[in-house]
Amino acid sequence: MEAERNPGMSLDLAWVNGVQINLPSVKRRAETMGTRRTVKKQWQAAWLLRAVTCIDLTTLAGDDTDANVQRLCHKAARPVRHDILSQLGMADAEIRCGAVCVYPARVKGAVKTLEKIGVDLPVAAVATGFPSGQYHLKTRLKEIKLTVADGAREIDIVINREMALNNNWQGLYDELVAMRKACGKAHMKAILAVGELGSMTRVYRASLVAMMAGADFIKTSTGKEGVNAILPVGLVMCRAIREYHQRTGVKVGFKPAGGIRQAKDALVWLSLIKEELGDAWLNNHMFRIGASGLLGDIERQLFHHVYGRYAAGSELPMA
Repeated sequence: MEAERNPGMSLDLAWVNGVQINLPSVKRRAETMGTRRTVKKQWQAAWLLRAVTCIDLTTLAGDDTDANVQRLCHKAARPVRHDILSQLGMADAEIRCGAVCVYPARVKGAVKTLEKIGVDLPVAAVATGFPSGQYHLKTRLKEIKLTVADGAREIDIVINREMALNNNWQGLYDELVAMRKACGKAHMKAILAVGELGSMTRVYRASLVAMMAGADFIKTSTGKEGVNAILPVGLVMCRAIREYHQRTGVKVGFKPAGGIRQAKDALVWLSLIKEELGDAWLNNHMFRIGASGLLGDIERQLFHHVYGRYAAGSELPMA
């Protein structure tokens, strides 16, 4: 069952321009995450399995081929070794990743592979001139339509950073509305590229504009910026999601991406979601983690929980 779509709303510039962020306060709150809140033993294993189901297992390399995308799809469909799941009593739980995320040219191959192995897993694709977005709007919209036609059920678009930096919120809103329309039935995740927005106030404002334009998720980063998924940014974006929900009644998803590689980091992000947005967001309809290396460390930690030692590299199949 898929999450309800965000219908969007008219651009409310008074709301957007009225936002001001207290940066020291944000930093103090973010510093408490992961220091006072820890989960151990079977509770940690349970949280790590939840994290697995929220991963957008990703490959965005220039040398991607059908072969490594096929391998990624098989790993996303069966992300944790069966014997580990059996020891945890989760062999029949159908633990899978949230989606497979690839470049547009790789979508058809990913869809075909998932159909062949009989797993209903969405394929997400980055689009709109990822990662820079420095392309003509017509080209970006065409890329979305072609990618959806190839079978992508989620489109991770990048926003126009120049418009955000110039506080041209009307222009950004209009572009995002056009992108949302081009997505059709595919869910739209709006990548803010937070490392290139200049301030937390602008991150919050861009988050609001993206949600007003109908984004089903807001996402921190492309993974290619100097600053990607960090907790202060995540906190600001989650607060924007919370305020949007309080004012409109609409739930919008959140996706941190870029630099999340260790199991302990995934636990901190889950903790942030639980505390800032609540249990309704603790599922892969409302929360995703964009990652390529995270799954390997989570499986390694689960192996240690079950067998009391860390696995050798050859013992865990990697994506």
